[in-house]
Amino acid sequence: MAVPKRRVSSSRRDMRRSHHALNASMPSVCSHCKQPKLSHRICPACGYYDGKEVLSIKED
Repeated sequence: MAVPKRRVSSSRRDMRRSHHALNASMPSVCSHCKQPKLSHRICPACGYYDGKEVLSIKED
C-alpha cells in the first residue's frame, strides 16, 4: 500500500491549493433594459434573453 514517506509541509500544501479559490461573477448588461444580469441567463428585470421575450414579468 502506498504511504507518504515524509509529511507534506504546510507551504507545499497551500501552494497546491492556490488554484482552488472561487472567482466573483462579473455581471453583464441586458441589451433590452440595460439592467445588470448574469451572462447566459434570462434577465430577471425584463424577462428577455438573446433579444427575445422568454418570460412575461408582472409589474406592480
